[in-house]
Amino acid sequence: MSDSAEEKGEKRQHAGAARGHSGPLTQRWTEQRWLLDSTIRSVGMDWDQPRSVYLAAPCGPGAAGDFIALRQRIQKYADASPAFEAHARRREAVAAASEADGRSVTARENYFIAAVHWGAAQWPIDENNDTNRFYNQRKRECYRNYARLADHRVEEAWIPLPDSKRLPAWFHLPPDYRGGRVPAVISVPGMDSFKEIGVAMYGDRYLSRGIAVLAIDGPGQYESPLLDIYFNMTDWMVTGTACVDWLTGRSEIDAEKIGISGNSFGSLFSTIAAAHEPRLRAVAVSAVCHEPGCHTIFEEASPTFKMRFMYMSNFTDETKFDEFAKTITWEGHAERVSQPYLCVAGEFDEVSPIVHTERLMRALKGPKRLLVYQDCRHAIGGVPSANLGPSAPGHMADWIAASLAGKTFPSERWFVQANGQVSKTSL
Repeated sequence: MSDSAEEKGEKRQHAGAARGHSGPLTQRWTEQRWLLDSTIRSVGMDWDQPRSVYLAAPCGPGAAGDFIALRQRIQKYADASPAFEAHARRREAVAAASEADGRSVTARENYFIAAVHWGAAQWPIDENNDTNRFYNQRKRECYRNYARLADHRVEEAWIPLPDSKRLPAWFHLPPDYRGGRVPAVISVPGMDSFKEIGVAMYGDRYLSRGIAVLAIDGPGQYESPLLDIYFNMTDWMVTGTACVDWLTGRSEIDAEKIGISGNSFGSLFSTIAAAHEPRLRAVAVSAVCHEPGCHTIFEEASPTFKMRFMYMSNFTDETKFDEFAKTITWEGHAERVSQPYLCVAGEFDEVSPIVHTERLMRALKGPKRLLVYQDCRHAIGGVPSANLGPSAPGHMADWIAASLAGKTFPSERWFVQANGQVSKTSL
């Protein structure tokens, strides 16, 4: 006789306890762990998404050697945290020695890269244990040291929520800021990324356009669970308001020119935030997660995704989480969005079929643009349409800048073909 779902859940919990693991364990994880490690040995650390690419990008070319070594070192899932930790320690030591020697530029660059490595080391950990807390503390300390030496103003920020908890964030002003009020964008990361990579060390797409950035870890994201701030739809419904309230209290920010940008699961979170905060004047999202209930990403993609989101939501029981997952949807919220809305998506997104994004776009009430890259998967890149067509990050930043400046656009669907040409139709 086969076990019931409840009995299977108890067995997974017992197995986790035997290994000293108090976080979530799913049926697919326990059954497919061997397959996951085999895949990593065959494909590498970017088996599920181009993690090494999006971690390296904000660091600049100076970190290229680190990521070459990391791709060689990580041959199974358990290798990830120790590998990133080793590089983080090395970079932090170089930064401290450089600062002591008066080489402040070298110091800030190494502090920044160390912070990114410490954050990446946190990713495989789906419980609030001592290791996760230690990595987080080192990440914050390295980033704080980077902020002291950065080529622009970077401030530690804490965004008050209605329940008296505070979201962690970093506030950045453009390098050429000399006073007055400037536009701002709230940067929302995805499931597996974090606020410290929300702004590039040099040449950031928003700062370069004169737009300040509030980079947050929202409810459930990265540092927030360590502060007992977990994902739920209600908290995301108030996060936009909390961030806008904080920004309007800053003398540097033009309260009439605040937008929001989200990537991956941040595409859903940004949409929910904008639906409940009309003071957000523009929305730009990419690499979408728009499937109501998230069946594809939780049940068909890498089992790490569901494990991570269970941790983000403070669930260890898979059956209870499956019920909770039904509440994860833009339906009933997107219909409230009247701001200009840009969505950048892959034609063959493997974690969120594009049909759900097309439904969401139809529900929006304001001007909108759906930019679809031919043959592209979840991550925007790695195919001819993304290489030869409009740069997705640059296009998003231009859209935000223009929308905040009051420019209007027709509602259209742009399809970027493999040759880079764009076909436009009414939306």
